[in-house]
Amino acid sequence: MENAEVIEHFYGVYLLYCMNPKYKGRTYIGYTVDPCRRLKKHNAGKEHGGAWKTSNKGPWNMVLIIHGFPNNTSALRFEWAWQHPHISRRLKHVPKKKSQQKVIEFCFLVLSNMLKVGPWCRLPLTIRWLDYEFFEKYSSYVSAPMHMPICHGKVISKKIKKTNDTIETLDESSIICSICNAPLDATKQAVSCIKPSCSLISHLICLAQLFRKGNMILPIEGTCPICNTNVLWGDLIRKKIGCYGNLQEVSSDEDYYT
Repeated sequence: MENAEVIEHFYGVYLLYCMNPKYKGRTYIGYTVDPCRRLKKHNAGKEHGGAWKTSNKGPWNMVLIIHGFPNNTSALRFEWAWQHPHISRRLKHVPKKKSQQKVIEFCFLVLSNMLKVGPWCRLPLTIRWLDYEFFEKYSSYVSAPMHMPICHGKVISKKIKKTNDTIETLDESSIICSICNAPLDATKQAVSCIKPSCSLISHLICLAQLFRKGNMILPIEGTCPICNTNVLWGDLIRKKIGCYGNLQEVSSDEDYYT
C-alpha cells in the first residue's frame, strides 16, 4: 500500500461506514490489530471471519481508526464504551442521539467526548482518518486533546522487534541514569529518548517523575532533559518494548465494562 504509515504493536478501534445503497448510513465500531486484514474480513462476510452485523451488507469503508492503545485490554474497553455510550459510567454526560442526527455524526460526538475523559484523555492516542472524503466532510466533528494528533492516511500494522541501540552498545557497568546519576540495568530499568541522536538514558521512574504534572499517576508528555525534544510518554514506552507486556488482563465483567 503506497504511502501507508507502518505502525508496530498496533491496537486500534475503528469506525466502518456502509456504502451499500440498501444499508447506506449504517456504522460499525470494532477492534483490530490489523486494519487492512480486518476490513477484508468484514467485506467477505461472517463465514470468512467478519462480524455477523456487517455480513452481507457491504461494501464497508473503514473511515476512521483510533490507535496508540498500550494493549488489547485498553483498546477493547474503548471499543465497548464507544459502542455503548449510555451504559458506560464514564459517558453518562453524553446526550442521546437526536432524531434528525445522522448515526455517523453521533458516533463522532461520542468519540470526541471519550477522548476528553479519563482514562482515555491520558493515553497517547492518534486519531487517523483513512478516507479523505470523510476527513474533509467530518473532520470538524472530531476534537481531541492537544497531545493527540489528528491525521489522515493509510496505515499498516507490522510486528517489528526493535532494539534500543543507544543502550545495548554501552558497557552495562558504565551506564548511569541521566537524571539521578545512579547506575542502572540497561535491560530492565533503562529508557531512552525517541530521538536516535539523543544520549538520554535514565531510569523509567526517574523520567516519569520528571514528566509528571500535578496529581498525575502517569505522565502524558514532557521535554527530554538532554535534547529538549517534546515527546509523548506513550511513544517512549512503545520504544521500550515489553513494558506493557506485563500488564495483567482484566477478567471480571465489572472491570471490563467501564
